Amino acid sequence: MIKNRKSWFLYIIRTNAGTLYTSVTIDLERRFEEHQSQGKKCAKYLRGKGPLELVHYEGLPDKASAYSLEMKIKRLSKDEKERYIRSSSNEKHSQHIENKRFSSIRFP
Repeated sequence: MIKNRKSWFLYIIRTNAGTLYTSVTIDLERRFEEHQSQGKKCAKYLRGKGPLELVHYEGLPDKASAYSLEMKIKRLSKDEKERYIRSSSNEKHSQHIENKRFSSIRFP
């Protein structure tokens, strides 16, 4: 399980076609698995667009800040989102991954 003292996560997923999907959750592992499964709980936007790659996530202290950052990122162009993803620290992501079920997630 990804351990974080923060209670909310913002995450960005890259689809097979290269498009980016941004959202928030309180359980990143569960939510990514729901998207990967392509089942009922998968976001409609992501259905049929796998394999999916979790390219960015960050912990946030509360729901309001998570939704606020989500809206800011969704307003960015694709190029600006790509720069945002690249600017994030790879170390920050890798030190949080402890569950083998996340071993298929590739980080930039």
